[in-house]
Amino acid sequence: MQIVTPAELQGIFAALPASPRIVISGNAAIPTDAIPLIDAALERVTIHALNASVGAAPVRDGVTAETCFVGAGMRKHPGLAYVPARLSLVPHLFKGPLPPDAVVIHCAPPRDGQLSLGIECNILPAAIEACRARSGRIIAVINDQMPYTYGDAQVPVDHVDSAIEVSTPLPEIKPATPDDDSNRIGELVAVRVPNGATLQAGIGAIPDATIAQLHGHKGLRVWTETFSDGVLSLERGGAMDPNHPLTTSFLMGTRELYDWLDANPRVRMMRTERTNDPTLIALQRSMTSINTALEIDLFGQANASRINARIYSGFGGQTDFIVGALHSPGGQAFMAMRSWHPKADVSTIVPLIDEPVTSFQQSAVVTEQGVAELLGYTQQAQARHLIRDAAHPDVRDELWEEAANLGLA
Repeated sequence: MQIVTPAELQGIFAALPASPRIVISGNAAIPTDAIPLIDAALERVTIHALNASVGAAPVRDGVTAETCFVGAGMRKHPGLAYVPARLSLVPHLFKGPLPPDAVVIHCAPPRDGQLSLGIECNILPAAIEACRARSGRIIAVINDQMPYTYGDAQVPVDHVDSAIEVSTPLPEIKPATPDDDSNRIGELVAVRVPNGATLQAGIGAIPDATIAQLHGHKGLRVWTETFSDGVLSLERGGAMDPNHPLTTSFLMGTRELYDWLDANPRVRMMRTERTNDPTLIALQRSMTSINTALEIDLFGQANASRINARIYSGFGGQTDFIVGALHSPGGQAFMAMRSWHPKADVSTIVPLIDEPVTSFQQSAVVTEQGVAELLGYTQQAQARHLIRDAAHPDVRDELWEEAANLGLA
């Protein structure tokens, strides 16, 4: 690994093949110090990142913002190129249709000859392997404010070609104060979670509120794509199984979380094709998956990806964890959501989804109205439970009429 100046790194980017594909750290680990250098060096470039924040891909002609999960930084990008894929399958794409010419990792300084991907393991190990196999360039932004993590997050120094050294604060994602509806949904899910369960919770206020309701539990485990300060609170409160590592692929949270994470052997960072492998998920004890959606129809189909046919996010790991959880002994898969969408001012339970379906066949749908049991019931019973137990009262009459038209009542 050669330490270079920013100007020298810009020259390295300029020497890449024409219109290169560059995979970068995503989520809260965007290598912000490298983005202006890429922008200045390359007239045409494809930047691939998961759940990218603002600034990950410059907004101009010649820049393609490529992703398998759309974040706020790419959602309105004019050069957005969304590649549909379950998160467990994304790493395999780098050996096939999405070969990287370079990978830019945002990492912690080396210890004993190993860099660390810090808070963002995810798809990066696979991207590094695919890039090295085709003689691409591995570039590191070494940040002394990035926590050092273990497991698949460790990268041998000699796998990196060039690096710059920076001291840049990581973005902090502070948990929002849950509203009454979120708290109610969290309570309803929490009472269904047994002691000793293994948790996966998606991103958002409702999964966060559910985690916050689990402080009275014991022996909990974590096998998830991501976790935040809520799991740290459970750990400190004694709710977690002290003899089992906290397994995740990336983290987003406050500086307090990052400081706790640094060199902490309790946390096992794992590459996405393993955390999100339904076969491995199914092996976890009482695997409990908690996700959310934009809307669910009377057939139990969920749309968590699109609004008016425009991509909003993507499959993410929802499908991986629903399948894995339902194959786990004692496992459950919950879809937790408000019955009424506050911004769009519409019901989140609809007669029939007219968007591409993200997932289906959950154990139950939970709203602030109650719990609609789905798994194991006839389609008519599923529709009845959704209307009676989970839908907002203002739309129940309309939903009963539509259910009859659909042969569900």
